[in-house]
Amino acid sequence: MTDAASSSARITGLTTRILRGGLPRAWDGGVRANHVVAVDVRCSDGVVGHGFSWTPRIGPRAVRSLLEHDLAPWATGRPADPETLWDDAWAYLHEGGGGGLTTIALAGLDLALWDAAGRRARAGVPDVVGRRTSDVATYASGVNLDYELPDLLDQVGRWVDDGFDAVKIKIGSPDLTRDVTRVRAVRDVLGPDRALMVDANQRWDLPTAQHAIDTLAAFDLTWVEEPLRADDTRGYAALARTSPVPLAWGENGHHVHRFRDMVDNAAAGVRILQPNIVRVGGYTPFLRIALEAIAAGIEVAPHLLPDLSAQAALTLPAPTRVESIDGAWLGDLGLLSAPSPVRRRGTRLEVARAPGWGLTFRGQRPADAGASGDATAHR
Repeated sequence: MTDAASSSARITGLTTRILRGGLPRAWDGGVRANHVVAVDVRCSDGVVGHGFSWTPRIGPRAVRSLLEHDLAPWATGRPADPETLWDDAWAYLHEGGGGGLTTIALAGLDLALWDAAGRRARAGVPDVVGRRTSDVATYASGVNLDYELPDLLDQVGRWVDDGFDAVKIKIGSPDLTRDVTRVRAVRDVLGPDRALMVDANQRWDLPTAQHAIDTLAAFDLTWVEEPLRADDTRGYAALARTSPVPLAWGENGHHVHRFRDMVDNAAAGVRILQPNIVRVGGYTPFLRIALEAIAAGIEVAPHLLPDLSAQAALTLPAPTRVESIDGAWLGDLGLLSAPSPVRRRGTRLEVARAPGWGLTFRGQRPADAGASGDATAHR
């Protein structure tokens, strides 16, 4: 999908920096910030591509180390084509693990190479790949398990006022009665015609999940997300045999082969896949995952990072919803020095035509956001 010029250009260098973005309100568990490892990749034709790795709190320095000490020397001199490079890069890092920190680090390189391909073509990545739609639907979401009920209902009421027809809230309280009270109250605010999704964030074992889902199904749930540990394929298969609610999975899937296992294992019963573009290793594997899932009749709903997910969603052959989570947009976190190309139009997202991903991170010069960059500027 990238052009011939990408394959003729070579990588000449890679630099990184860690950016910390404070959350407007701490997430459950005391998470007060998200971290981005901004990645600049220089190419032999003078183009500089900008990418990033992302992690809320665990491992930003480890990710940066993998990029600078392992990926940078390995990638230097190789083709600046992300599709050509990705499999070899993943195989190279595999000694350190097939997914997790390795794929999060690899995403920074992959996204930067896609950004360079767009800048080289003086086009946005969705235009290089091919836009299939003009805008993308969203659903409202919040990290709100620790909210007191009035605060939760205020948040959901604001989403309704903003026009959202689908929302997601957190569940998984130690006492199921609390979850029931909250879900019932949220359903009352939403009414019968809006979609309600719930996310347990891997908090349950199988018996707990079976009982909780059976109980919460009374509130007409669109999906229950990550009821079990993401690694527990056997548990998902057992849960799917009895669950009256569709199961969603994927934000903690870390490589294409794990997603293929879940797609191919129909017994696992996952009907909505939620790959996180950074955690799976970048746009290259995300697109493979999404296309294979769609071909298998499974819905794809990208996890978080709407500034990136909305752009990727434009290139998919089936409609999807992108998660719009309160306070987690890159601009909301104070990580961007120029407006994101992803614009909110009511509850839908539009993507302006800007070179590459169109994302200018804090500390980048305005000239760095153009169609090409000065290869000496990042040394």
